Order: sequence, then structure tokens, then C-alpha cells
Amino acid sequence: MDNQNQQKERKPLLYIQTANHVMEEIRNRKLQPHDLVPSEGEIAKLYGVSRMTAKLALQILEKKGIVYRHARRGTFVSADYQAHSEELVLEKAIEAKKPMCKIALVIPIMDDYIGRIIASVEREAREVNCHLLIRMTADKEDESVCLQELYDDQVDGIILYPRGSTQCSEKVMELSLLNYPLVIIDRIFREVQIDCVYHDHYHGAYKTTQYLIEKGHEEIGYISMAFDGVTSREDRYRGYLQAMLDHDLPVNSRNIYLNCTEDYMHQLSAPNKQLEMFLGNHSTLTAVVCVDDYIATSCLYTAISMQILVPDQLSIIGFTDIQLVSLLPVPLTTARQATEKLGQAAVQRVIKRMDHSREGALTIKIDTTIVERSSVRPLK
Repeated sequence: MDNQNQQKERKPLLYIQTANHVMEEIRNRKLQPHDLVPSEGEIAKLYGVSRMTAKLALQILEKKGIVYRHARRGTFVSADYQAHSEELVLEKAIEAKKPMCKIALVIPIMDDYIGRIIASVEREAREVNCHLLIRMTADKEDESVCLQELYDDQVDGIILYPRGSTQCSEKVMELSLLNYPLVIIDRIFREVQIDCVYHDHYHGAYKTTQYLIEKGHEEIGYISMAFDGVTSREDRYRGYLQAMLDHDLPVNSRNIYLNCTEDYMHQLSAPNKQLEMFLGNHSTLTAVVCVDDYIATSCLYTAISMQILVPDQLSIIGFTDIQLVSLLPVPLTTARQATEKLGQAAVQRVIKRMDHSREGALTIKIDTTIVERSSVRPLK
């Protein structure tokens, strides 16, 4: 074990390796002072690293006086780069002895969607040589306890998938006021200025509704749990409404059900009494947009129990693209949330904060894509 640890300690950080590669590139191309150096994007492609790693590599070279940077113009070889060009090799040994930075990912539950987020965060953390800790919370109080323990343990930054979504916790507010590197994922809190990375729920629902309209559907229903202050549910509903209005289709309140309880989560394949009543009273509907894949799954099984043919009589579309929906009796068309981009953006944002960035709080929206399967039938 000791030998393995020593080997790990001797391995240079990835961005140090990349910086040395760039130095070799400068020599190989025989670049002269004030010549243009490969950009972050070019470096990322050239050496198979992330843009964040490429950026850190250029920052190291800039600190060493090997390159200088101009906003919107690029990175250039410094006038006296030769005087500093040998120093970076020594940096390998120095940096290798430094402990890795530590970031934590705090999650509320474990399911397929969150599992994919963990995988993407872990890959990006490894790319920038950060050690990743994962904590799962039991309830709102335990979430606050976890955040405090991580702060007390001097973890360098935290990525938080909040438990519940109605409002920002006091502990999150406290850490934010301390300027502690904290990034919220998959949620947005309007009452506090804090970095958030989440999927573009509004445009995602707009696209799913528009997809149905383009397939010839006009009588399109909408099913959701109560909003309860959950911004993602609110945004998806607004996206549905706007798509209907933009395509000159009437918004009929009778076709909208926003109070489905979450009892169906205990047995998704069982008929849902609330949805039975809704579908039974709305036989003119040709399609429904569901707020997420779980409620779409419940809707599908309920329709099957009522002998409503999906998609021949009723098209159903979901949101998230959890693994389950591709295995249903009628595989579900849905909006896919790109967890890879979500994890990358979250890690890059928390590292930016760890660098003591004074940049204002950012809300980063990750786009969604439609995954076509068998649950939607064109009427045209």
C-alpha cells in the first residue's frame, strides 16, 4: 500500500503534465516571442483533456512568465520565456507532494439519475486532480449537519443536490454569506445569490410539448405533482403553457392536472386512482406531457389498466430519461437531462470559487434533448 501511495504522489498533476506538453509544443513549433500559443480548446483536443485542465495549464505557464494572455485575443509566448522555460519541469516534483484538493458531493437519494450525476462529477474531479467525497443525507436536518461537518473538516468546496426544494436551508445561506465555495445542482433558489447548475426545465418542457404539436396533436394534457415551491416543476409547466400559446392552441384548464400525490412512487406499475379519474374524464386527449418520468410511468400503467392503447389512443411523453423508461411495456419518449454536462459544469464552477473568484453568482442552464421511443404516435 505504501508503494502504491508513493507512486501516486510522484505522479504529476494532470494540468502540470499538460503545461509541460504545451511547453514542448512551443519548442517543437519553434514559436518566437509574441507568437500565438494553442488555445484552451485546441489544447483540450490535442491532449485529450477537459477545457478546465487546459485553462489551468495556461494559468501555470502565465504565472511562470512563459506566456501572457489578452482577453478575446488569445495567449502568446512571452518575450523572456526562455529564462523561465526550465522551471516547469521542477514544478512536477513540487506539485506532486502537495495534497489533492478535496470537494464533496452531497446527495439526497440514490437512483439512476443521481448515479449518472455522481459518475460525471467523479470523472471531472479526477480530471482536475480533486479528491471527491460523497455524502448521502437522511433528511433536511441531516443535510445541514453534513454541510457543517464538511466545512469543519476543511473540505475545499461542496456540490449540493438539495434535499427538498421549497426553499434554501439556513446552513446553505450561512455558507454562502461566508463566501464558501458551494454550488447547487438541479435546483435554483431565488432567495439567495448562489451558483446553481441545473437543467433548462422551461425549454425542455417547451420542446416536449412542441414535439407533440409537430406530430399533429392539439388536445394535449399536462400532469404534475403540486409545485410546492419546486422551481423545476414550475418551469416545466410554464414551458408547456408557452408552447401551446406560441402554436395558437387553446390552454384548457380541464386538461391540466397539477395535484397528483406521490403515492404512486411506492408501486409504479399499479393503476393510479387519481390518473384513472383524470384520463377517464378526458377521453378527447390524444397526448399528455408528464412533469417527470416517474409520473409518466404511472400514467402508462394506468392507461394500460384502463385498456387505453399507448400510443394508438394516447401518446405519453416524460422528462429526465431514467433507465427504467426504456424497459417499459411501451418504451417512453422523454426529454433527456445531460448529466455529463451537469457534472462537468458543477465541478468547474466550484473550482472557480476555490480560486477565490469574485465573479457574481451564476445560474448555468444545461440543455435537454428529446429521446424518441415508442410512446408517441404521429397524428399527421
